[in-house]
Amino acid sequence: MTKSKLSLSEAIIVLIIILAIMGSGVIGLGLSPQVPVLLAITVTIFWAKLRGFNWHEINGGIKDGIDKGIIPIVIFILIGAMISTWIAAGTIPTLMVIGFKAISAQWFLPTVFLVCSLVGAAVGSCFTVVSTVGIAFFGIGVTMNFNPALVAGAIIAGGTFGDKLSPLSETNNLAAAVVDTDLFDHMKTILWSTLPAAAISTVAFAVLGMGHNHADMAKINTTVAALNNDFHISIIALIPIALVFICAAFKMAAIPTMLLNIFVSAAMMFMNNTGLNMNKASDIITNGFVAKTSNHEVNLLLSRGGIVSMMPTVALIVLTLSLGGLLVHFGLISTVMTPIATKLNNSAKLITAALCACIGVNIFVGEQFLSIILPGRAFKQAFNNGGLASSALGRVLEDGGTVLNYLVPWGVGGVFIANTLGVPTMQYLPFVFFSLLCPVFSLLSGFTGIGLRKLNATEDAKGKETVPVQN
Repeated sequence: MTKSKLSLSEAIIVLIIILAIMGSGVIGLGLSPQVPVLLAITVTIFWAKLRGFNWHEINGGIKDGIDKGIIPIVIFILIGAMISTWIAAGTIPTLMVIGFKAISAQWFLPTVFLVCSLVGAAVGSCFTVVSTVGIAFFGIGVTMNFNPALVAGAIIAGGTFGDKLSPLSETNNLAAAVVDTDLFDHMKTILWSTLPAAAISTVAFAVLGMGHNHADMAKINTTVAALNNDFHISIIALIPIALVFICAAFKMAAIPTMLLNIFVSAAMMFMNNTGLNMNKASDIITNGFVAKTSNHEVNLLLSRGGIVSMMPTVALIVLTLSLGGLLVHFGLISTVMTPIATKLNNSAKLITAALCACIGVNIFVGEQFLSIILPGRAFKQAFNNGGLASSALGRVLEDGGTVLNYLVPWGVGGVFIANTLGVPTMQYLPFVFFSLLCPVFSLLSGFTGIGLRKLNATEDAKGKETVPVQN
Protein backbone atom coordinates (compact mmCIF):
# COMPACT_ATOMS: atom_id res chain seq x y z
CA MET A 1 0.00 0.00 0.00
CA THR A 2 1.32 3.44 -0.88
CA LYS A 3 0.75 6.79 0.71
CA SER A 4 -2.49 7.76 -1.08
CA LYS A 5 -5.12 10.13 0.25
CA LEU A 6 -6.70 8.82 3.43
CA SER A 7 -10.39 8.05 2.95
CA LEU A 8 -13.08 8.59 5.56
CA SER A 9 -13.97 4.89 5.65
CA GLU A 10 -10.35 3.84 6.20
CA ALA A 11 -9.90 6.36 9.01
CA ILE A 12 -13.09 5.15 10.69
CA ILE A 13 -12.00 1.50 10.44
CA VAL A 14 -8.59 2.22 11.99
CA LEU A 15 -10.15 4.23 14.82
CA ILE A 16 -12.71 1.51 15.52
CA ILE A 17 -9.93 -1.10 15.74
CA ILE A 18 -7.98 1.11 18.16
CA LEU A 19 -11.09 1.72 20.28
CA ALA A 20 -11.87 -2.00 20.32
CA ILE A 21 -8.33 -2.80 21.50
CA MET A 22 -8.40 -0.26 24.34
CA GLY A 23 -12.02 -0.79 25.32
CA SER A 24 -11.86 -4.59 25.42
CA GLY A 25 -8.51 -4.52 27.23
CA VAL A 26 -9.30 -1.95 29.92
CA ILE A 27 -13.05 -2.33 30.36
CA GLY A 28 -13.63 -5.89 29.13
CA LEU A 29 -10.58 -7.68 30.54
CA GLY A 30 -9.78 -5.25 33.36
CA LEU A 31 -6.17 -4.81 32.23
CA SER A 32 -3.96 -1.91 33.25
CA PRO A 33 -4.37 0.71 30.50
CA GLN A 34 -0.67 0.77 29.59
CA VAL A 35 -0.74 -2.57 27.74
CA PRO A 36 -3.84 -1.95 25.55
CA VAL A 37 -2.58 1.55 24.67
CA LEU A 38 0.83 0.08 23.78
CA LEU A 39 -0.91 -2.46 21.54
CA ALA A 40 -2.94 0.33 19.93
CA ILE A 41 0.30 2.21 19.21
CA THR A 42 1.77 -0.94 17.64
CA VAL A 43 -1.27 -1.38 15.38
CA THR A 44 -1.16 2.29 14.35
CA ILE A 45 2.54 2.12 13.52
CA PHE A 46 2.12 -1.04 11.42
CA TRP A 47 -0.79 0.58 9.60
CA ALA A 48 1.35 3.66 8.98
CA LYS A 49 4.18 1.54 7.56
CA LEU A 50 1.74 -0.26 5.24
CA ARG A 51 0.49 3.18 4.25
CA GLY A 52 3.99 4.18 3.15
CA PHE A 53 5.05 6.40 6.03
CA ASN A 54 8.73 6.19 6.98
CA TRP A 55 10.21 5.91 10.48
CA HIS A 56 11.15 9.59 10.52
CA GLU A 57 7.48 10.55 10.06
CA ILE A 58 6.35 8.01 12.64
CA ASN A 59 8.90 9.27 15.15
CA GLY A 60 7.82 12.83 14.39
CA GLY A 61 4.20 12.01 15.24
CA ILE A 62 5.25 10.46 18.56
CA LYS A 63 7.47 13.44 19.42
CA ASP A 64 4.74 15.95 18.54
CA GLY A 65 2.31 14.13 20.78
CA ILE A 66 4.63 13.86 23.78
CA ASP A 67 5.71 17.49 23.45
CA LYS A 68 2.19 18.63 24.36
CA GLY A 69 2.33 16.73 27.65
CA ILE A 70 5.71 17.75 29.04
CA ILE A 71 4.28 20.34 31.47
CA PRO A 72 1.48 18.05 32.76
CA ILE A 73 4.07 15.29 33.29
CA VAL A 74 6.23 17.60 35.40
CA ILE A 75 3.15 18.73 37.33
CA PHE A 76 2.13 15.14 38.11
CA ILE A 77 5.64 14.33 39.36
CA LEU A 78 5.48 17.37 41.66
CA ILE A 79 2.01 16.40 42.85
CA GLY A 80 3.44 13.04 43.97
CA ALA A 81 6.08 14.85 46.03
CA MET A 82 3.51 17.29 47.40
CA ILE A 83 1.16 14.54 48.58
CA SER A 84 3.89 12.80 50.60
CA THR A 85 5.18 16.04 52.16
CA TRP A 86 1.64 17.19 53.04
CA ILE A 87 1.06 13.92 54.90
CA ALA A 88 4.44 14.03 56.67
CA ALA A 89 3.94 17.70 57.61
CA GLY A 90 0.55 16.88 59.16
CA THR A 91 -1.50 18.89 56.66
CA ILE A 92 -3.73 16.11 55.35
CA PRO A 93 -4.08 14.43 58.79
CA THR A 94 -5.11 17.81 60.28
CA LEU A 95 -7.73 18.27 57.55
CA MET A 96 -9.08 14.81 58.37
CA VAL A 97 -9.34 15.53 62.10
CA ILE A 98 -11.10 18.86 61.44
CA GLY A 99 -13.42 17.13 59.00
CA PHE A 100 -14.37 14.40 61.47
CA LYS A 101 -15.30 17.05 64.05
CA ALA A 102 -17.10 19.46 61.72
CA ILE A 103 -18.90 17.32 59.12
CA SER A 104 -22.01 15.26 59.82
CA ALA A 105 -22.38 11.95 58.00
CA GLN A 106 -25.79 12.95 56.65
CA TRP A 107 -24.44 16.03 54.83
CA PHE A 108 -20.98 14.66 54.12
CA LEU A 109 -21.33 14.11 50.35
CA PRO A 110 -22.81 17.52 49.42
CA THR A 111 -20.28 19.17 51.75
CA VAL A 112 -17.43 17.41 49.94
CA PHE A 113 -18.81 18.51 46.58
CA LEU A 114 -19.21 22.15 47.62
CA VAL A 115 -15.88 22.46 49.46
CA CYS A 116 -13.98 20.87 46.57
CA SER A 117 -15.80 23.28 44.25
CA LEU A 118 -14.60 26.27 46.28
CA VAL A 119 -11.02 25.01 46.44
CA GLY A 120 -11.10 24.23 42.73
CA ALA A 121 -12.34 27.73 41.94
CA ALA A 122 -9.51 29.21 44.00
CA VAL A 123 -6.66 27.15 42.53
CA GLY A 124 -8.05 26.42 39.06
CA SER A 125 -7.07 22.76 39.01
CA CYS A 126 -9.10 19.62 39.65
CA PHE A 127 -5.84 17.67 39.89
CA THR A 128 -4.70 19.84 42.82
CA VAL A 129 -8.07 19.46 44.54
CA VAL A 130 -8.00 15.66 44.27
CA SER A 131 -4.41 15.33 45.45
CA THR A 132 -4.80 17.60 48.52
CA VAL A 133 -8.19 18.12 50.19
CA GLY A 134 -9.54 15.24 48.10
CA ILE A 135 -7.29 12.72 49.85
CA ALA A 136 -8.40 14.06 53.24
CA PHE A 137 -12.10 13.82 52.33
CA PHE A 138 -11.57 10.37 50.89
CA GLY A 139 -10.06 9.21 54.19
CA ILE A 140 -12.98 10.68 56.13
CA GLY A 141 -15.55 9.09 53.83
CA VAL A 142 -14.02 5.63 53.96
CA THR A 143 -13.84 5.83 57.76
CA MET A 144 -17.54 6.77 57.79
CA ASN A 145 -18.28 3.62 55.75
CA PHE A 146 -19.26 5.45 52.57
CA ASN A 147 -18.79 3.71 49.24
CA PRO A 148 -15.25 4.78 48.16
CA ALA A 149 -16.43 5.22 44.56
CA LEU A 150 -19.21 7.55 45.72
CA VAL A 151 -16.80 9.67 47.76
CA ALA A 152 -14.40 9.81 44.81
CA GLY A 153 -17.29 10.91 42.58
CA ALA A 154 -18.14 13.81 44.91
CA ILE A 155 -14.50 14.91 45.06
CA ILE A 156 -13.99 14.78 41.29
CA ALA A 157 -17.31 16.44 40.52
CA GLY A 158 -16.55 19.29 42.95
CA GLY A 159 -13.00 19.74 41.68
CA THR A 160 -14.18 19.81 38.06
CA PHE A 161 -16.95 22.32 38.78
CA GLY A 162 -14.53 24.54 40.67
CA ASP A 163 -12.07 24.33 37.78
CA LYS A 164 -14.79 25.66 35.45
CA LEU A 165 -15.45 28.60 37.81
CA SER A 166 -11.80 29.65 37.94
CA PRO A 167 -10.04 32.20 35.71
CA LEU A 168 -6.81 30.42 36.68
CA SER A 169 -7.93 27.19 34.99
CA GLU A 170 -5.61 26.12 32.18
CA THR A 171 -8.47 24.52 30.25
CA ASN A 172 -10.65 27.64 30.57
CA ASN A 173 -7.85 29.77 29.19
CA LEU A 174 -7.07 27.25 26.45
CA ALA A 175 -10.68 26.94 25.29
CA ALA A 176 -11.08 30.73 25.18
CA ALA A 177 -7.85 31.04 23.19
CA VAL A 178 -8.78 28.29 20.72
CA VAL A 179 -12.11 29.94 19.83
CA ASP A 180 -10.70 33.50 20.03
CA THR A 181 -13.05 34.83 22.68
CA ASP A 182 -12.59 36.79 25.91
CA LEU A 183 -11.87 34.55 28.90
CA PHE A 184 -14.58 36.02 31.11
CA ASP A 185 -17.09 35.98 28.27
CA HIS A 186 -16.25 32.30 27.84
CA MET A 187 -16.70 31.66 31.56
CA LYS A 188 -20.10 33.40 31.57
CA THR A 189 -21.23 31.26 28.65
CA ILE A 190 -20.32 27.93 30.25
CA LEU A 191 -22.42 28.81 33.31
CA TRP A 192 -25.53 27.91 31.27
CA SER A 193 -24.50 24.25 31.47
CA THR A 194 -22.30 24.11 34.56
CA LEU A 195 -24.68 25.75 37.05
CA PRO A 196 -27.65 23.42 36.35
CA ALA A 197 -25.30 20.42 36.38
CA ALA A 198 -23.84 21.57 39.71
CA ALA A 199 -27.28 22.16 41.24
CA ILE A 200 -28.51 18.69 40.29
CA SER A 201 -25.24 17.17 41.51
CA THR A 202 -25.65 18.85 44.91
CA VAL A 203 -29.17 17.46 45.26
CA ALA A 204 -28.06 14.00 44.11
CA PHE A 205 -25.24 13.86 46.65
CA ALA A 206 -27.58 15.09 49.38
CA VAL A 207 -30.11 12.36 48.56
CA LEU A 208 -27.44 9.65 48.42
CA GLY A 209 -26.05 10.78 51.77
CA MET A 210 -29.41 10.74 53.54
CA GLY A 211 -29.04 7.13 54.62
CA HIS A 212 -25.71 7.78 56.33
CA ASN A 213 -26.84 9.51 59.52
CA HIS A 214 -25.44 6.77 61.71
CA ALA A 215 -21.66 7.11 61.53
CA ASP A 216 -19.67 4.57 63.55
CA MET A 217 -18.36 6.94 66.22
CA ALA A 218 -16.16 4.27 67.77
CA LYS A 219 -14.36 3.78 64.48
CA ILE A 220 -14.08 7.55 63.96
CA ASN A 221 -12.76 8.11 67.48
CA THR A 222 -10.16 5.37 66.99
CA THR A 223 -9.05 6.98 63.72
CA VAL A 224 -8.83 10.45 65.27
CA ALA A 225 -6.83 9.07 68.20
CA ALA A 226 -4.36 7.43 65.81
CA LEU A 227 -4.00 10.67 63.85
CA ASN A 228 -3.42 12.71 67.02
CA ASN A 229 -0.88 10.25 68.36
CA ASP A 230 1.26 9.87 65.25
CA PHE A 231 0.93 13.16 63.36
CA HIS A 232 1.41 16.83 64.14
CA ILE A 233 -2.20 18.04 64.27
CA SER A 234 -2.50 21.83 64.48
CA ILE A 235 -3.66 24.92 62.64
CA ILE A 236 -0.02 25.55 61.72
CA ALA A 237 -0.10 22.36 59.66
CA LEU A 238 -2.58 24.10 57.33
CA ILE A 239 0.07 26.61 56.16
CA PRO A 240 0.65 24.68 52.88
CA ILE A 241 -3.06 25.02 52.04
CA ALA A 242 -2.97 28.75 52.74
CA LEU A 243 0.12 28.97 50.56
CA VAL A 244 -1.78 27.43 47.63
CA PHE A 245 -4.47 30.11 47.92
CA ILE A 246 -1.88 32.89 48.25
CA CYS A 247 -0.05 31.72 45.13
CA ALA A 248 -3.37 31.51 43.30
CA ALA A 249 -4.18 35.09 44.33
CA PHE A 250 -0.88 36.23 42.82
CA LYS A 251 -1.61 34.13 39.70
CA MET A 252 1.56 32.11 40.14
CA ALA A 253 1.93 29.24 37.69
CA ALA A 254 1.38 25.65 38.82
CA ILE A 255 4.99 24.45 38.77
CA PRO A 256 6.52 27.24 40.93
CA THR A 257 3.50 27.02 43.26
CA MET A 258 4.09 23.31 43.81
CA LEU A 259 7.86 23.67 44.18
CA LEU A 260 7.37 26.37 46.84
CA ASN A 261 4.75 24.23 48.58
CA ILE A 262 7.00 21.17 48.62
CA PHE A 263 9.85 23.24 50.07
CA VAL A 264 7.65 24.71 52.84
CA SER A 265 6.07 21.34 53.64
CA ALA A 266 9.52 19.70 53.80
CA ALA A 267 10.70 22.40 56.22
CA MET A 268 7.65 21.67 58.40
CA MET A 269 8.53 17.97 58.31
CA PHE A 270 11.89 18.76 59.89
CA MET A 271 10.33 21.07 62.51
CA ASN A 272 7.79 18.41 63.53
CA ASN A 273 10.30 15.56 63.66
CA THR A 274 13.70 16.35 65.15
CA GLY A 275 14.93 12.86 64.29
CA LEU A 276 14.35 13.35 60.60
CA ASN A 277 17.47 13.57 58.44
CA MET A 278 18.02 14.41 54.78
CA ASN A 279 18.11 10.76 53.73
CA LYS A 280 14.74 10.02 55.31
CA ALA A 281 13.21 13.24 53.94
CA SER A 282 14.52 12.40 50.47
CA ASP A 283 13.01 8.94 50.74
CA ILE A 284 9.60 10.40 51.68
CA ILE A 285 9.66 12.76 48.69
CA THR A 286 10.89 10.05 46.33
CA ASN A 287 9.07 6.90 47.49
CA GLY A 288 6.16 8.37 49.43
CA PHE A 289 5.12 8.54 53.06
CA VAL A 290 4.60 5.27 54.94
CA ALA A 291 2.25 5.60 57.92
CA LYS A 292 3.12 3.43 60.92
CA THR A 293 0.28 4.10 63.33
CA SER A 294 -1.58 1.62 65.52
CA ASN A 295 -4.58 1.83 63.16
CA HIS A 296 -4.40 -0.37 60.06
CA GLU A 297 -6.94 1.69 58.08
CA VAL A 298 -5.05 4.93 58.74
CA ASN A 299 -1.88 3.24 57.53
CA LEU A 300 -3.63 2.25 54.30
CA LEU A 301 -5.12 5.72 53.78
CA LEU A 302 -1.99 7.74 54.49
CA SER A 303 0.75 5.55 53.05
CA ARG A 304 0.91 7.23 49.67
CA GLY A 305 2.48 9.92 47.54
CA GLY A 306 6.05 10.29 46.36
CA ILE A 307 7.58 10.81 42.93
CA VAL A 308 7.77 7.07 42.27
CA SER A 309 4.02 6.67 42.85
CA MET A 310 3.37 8.88 39.83
CA MET A 311 5.50 6.84 37.44
CA PRO A 312 2.67 4.53 36.28
CA THR A 313 0.63 7.65 35.50
CA VAL A 314 3.56 9.29 33.73
CA ALA A 315 4.18 6.12 31.70
CA LEU A 316 0.56 6.01 30.58
CA ILE A 317 0.56 9.72 29.75
CA VAL A 318 3.63 9.23 27.53
CA LEU A 319 2.01 6.26 25.78
CA THR A 320 -1.36 7.99 25.39
CA LEU A 321 0.20 11.16 24.05
CA SER A 322 2.31 9.08 21.65
CA LEU A 323 -0.84 7.41 20.32
CA GLY A 324 -2.59 10.78 20.08
CA GLY A 325 0.38 12.27 18.25
CA LEU A 326 0.30 9.46 15.69
CA LEU A 327 -3.46 9.76 15.13
CA VAL A 328 -3.17 13.51 14.61
CA HIS A 329 0.02 13.37 12.52
CA PHE A 330 -1.41 10.80 10.11
CA GLY A 331 -4.70 12.73 9.80
CA LEU A 332 -6.93 10.00 11.23
CA ILE A 333 -8.74 12.40 13.57
CA SER A 334 -9.10 15.32 11.15
CA THR A 335 -10.23 13.01 8.32
CA VAL A 336 -13.24 12.01 10.41
CA MET A 337 -14.01 15.39 12.01
CA THR A 338 -13.56 17.88 9.17
CA PRO A 339 -16.13 16.49 6.68
CA ILE A 340 -18.70 16.29 9.46
CA ALA A 341 -18.06 19.88 10.55
CA THR A 342 -18.43 21.31 7.04
CA LYS A 343 -21.81 19.68 6.36
CA LEU A 344 -23.70 20.86 9.43
CA ASN A 345 -26.25 23.62 8.96
CA ASN A 346 -28.11 24.22 12.23
CA SER A 347 -27.38 24.72 15.90
CA ALA A 348 -28.58 21.32 17.12
CA LYS A 349 -26.48 19.41 14.58
CA LEU A 350 -23.43 21.59 15.18
CA ILE A 351 -23.46 21.19 18.95
CA THR A 352 -24.24 17.46 18.79
CA ALA A 353 -21.40 16.83 16.33
CA ALA A 354 -18.92 19.00 18.23
CA LEU A 355 -19.76 17.25 21.51
CA CYS A 356 -19.29 13.86 19.87
CA ALA A 357 -15.96 15.03 18.44
CA CYS A 358 -14.74 16.16 21.88
CA ILE A 359 -15.84 12.88 23.44
CA GLY A 360 -14.23 10.95 20.59
CA VAL A 361 -10.89 12.71 21.01
CA ASN A 362 -11.04 12.02 24.75
CA ILE A 363 -11.60 8.34 24.04
CA PHE A 364 -9.01 7.96 21.29
CA VAL A 365 -6.35 10.38 22.52
CA GLY A 366 -7.10 10.56 26.26
CA GLU A 367 -5.74 14.09 26.72
CA GLN A 368 -7.69 17.14 27.91
CA PHE A 369 -5.88 19.76 25.86
CA LEU A 370 -6.22 17.88 22.58
CA SER A 371 -9.92 17.28 23.28
CA ILE A 372 -10.23 21.07 23.20
CA ILE A 373 -7.75 21.96 20.46
CA LEU A 374 -8.67 19.44 17.74
CA PRO A 375 -12.48 19.86 17.76
CA GLY A 376 -12.03 23.61 18.29
CA ARG A 377 -10.03 23.93 15.11
CA ALA A 378 -12.31 21.61 13.15
CA PHE A 379 -15.61 23.25 14.13
CA LYS A 380 -14.66 26.91 14.53
CA GLN A 381 -15.57 27.98 11.00
CA ALA A 382 -18.65 25.75 10.93
CA PHE A 383 -20.02 27.41 14.09
CA ASN A 384 -19.50 30.85 12.57
CA ASN A 385 -21.09 29.79 9.31
CA GLY A 386 -24.04 28.54 11.34
CA GLY A 387 -24.46 31.90 13.03
CA LEU A 388 -23.16 30.83 16.44
CA ALA A 389 -20.75 32.91 18.49
CA SER A 390 -17.28 31.60 19.25
CA SER A 391 -18.17 31.36 22.95
CA ALA A 392 -20.87 28.82 22.05
CA LEU A 393 -18.19 26.53 20.68
CA GLY A 394 -16.02 27.23 23.75
CA ARG A 395 -18.72 25.89 26.03
CA VAL A 396 -19.08 22.72 23.96
CA LEU A 397 -15.31 22.18 24.13
CA GLU A 398 -15.49 22.33 27.92
CA ASP A 399 -18.63 20.21 28.28
CA GLY A 400 -17.51 17.47 25.93
CA GLY A 401 -13.75 17.74 26.36
CA THR A 402 -12.43 18.98 29.70
CA VAL A 403 -14.95 17.54 32.15
CA LEU A 404 -15.14 14.07 30.58
CA ASN A 405 -11.41 13.36 30.53
CA TYR A 406 -11.60 12.19 34.15
CA LEU A 407 -14.04 9.45 33.09
CA VAL A 408 -11.84 7.80 30.46
CA PRO A 409 -9.98 4.82 32.02
CA TRP A 410 -6.88 5.41 29.87
CA GLY A 411 -7.21 9.20 29.83
CA VAL A 412 -4.71 11.43 31.62
CA GLY A 413 -7.29 12.59 34.18
CA GLY A 414 -8.85 9.17 34.72
CA VAL A 415 -5.53 7.44 35.30
CA PHE A 416 -4.29 10.17 37.64
CA ILE A 417 -7.37 10.01 39.85
CA ALA A 418 -7.53 6.21 39.89
CA ASN A 419 -3.88 6.14 40.93
CA THR A 420 -4.22 8.92 43.54
CA LEU A 421 -7.42 7.75 45.25
CA GLY A 422 -7.07 4.04 44.53
CA VAL A 423 -10.54 3.75 42.98
CA PRO A 424 -10.83 2.36 39.41
CA THR A 425 -12.26 4.81 36.87
CA MET A 426 -15.22 2.61 35.92
CA GLN A 427 -16.25 2.38 39.59
CA TYR A 428 -16.41 6.13 40.30
CA LEU A 429 -17.68 7.10 36.81
CA PRO A 430 -21.44 6.72 37.59
CA PHE A 431 -21.12 9.11 40.55
CA VAL A 432 -19.38 12.02 38.81
CA PHE A 433 -22.76 13.58 38.15
CA PHE A 434 -21.42 17.00 37.19
CA SER A 435 -19.30 15.68 34.33
CA LEU A 436 -22.08 13.43 33.07
CA LEU A 437 -24.67 16.23 33.12
CA CYS A 438 -22.67 18.99 31.41
CA PRO A 439 -22.92 17.43 27.91
CA VAL A 440 -26.64 16.85 28.47
CA PHE A 441 -27.25 20.54 29.14
CA SER A 442 -25.11 21.47 26.13
CA LEU A 443 -27.33 19.27 23.98
CA LEU A 444 -30.48 20.83 25.46
CA SER A 445 -29.07 24.25 24.67
CA GLY A 446 -28.47 23.23 21.07
CA PHE A 447 -32.00 21.91 20.57
CA THR A 448 -33.85 24.63 22.52
CA GLY A 449 -31.61 27.65 21.91
CA ILE A 450 -31.56 28.46 25.64
CA GLY A 451 -28.27 30.11 26.58
CA LEU A 452 -26.98 29.70 23.03
CA ARG A 453 -25.12 32.80 21.90
CA LYS A 454 -25.47 33.88 18.28
CA LEU A 455 -23.14 36.04 16.25
CA ASN A 456 -23.72 39.75 16.48
CA ALA A 457 -23.16 42.22 13.65
CA THR A 458 -19.47 42.66 14.39
CA GLU A 459 -18.42 39.04 14.77
CA ASP A 460 -17.26 36.39 12.36
CA ALA A 461 -14.46 33.87 12.27
CA LYS A 462 -11.95 36.59 11.34
CA GLY A 463 -13.35 39.35 13.49
CA LYS A 464 -14.72 41.32 10.54
CA GLU A 465 -18.17 42.84 9.98
CA THR A 466 -20.77 40.30 8.93
CA VAL A 467 -24.50 39.67 8.99
CA PRO A 468 -25.49 36.96 11.47
CA VAL A 469 -26.92 33.78 10.04
CA GLN A 470 -30.34 32.81 11.36
CA ASN A 471 -31.27 29.23 12.06
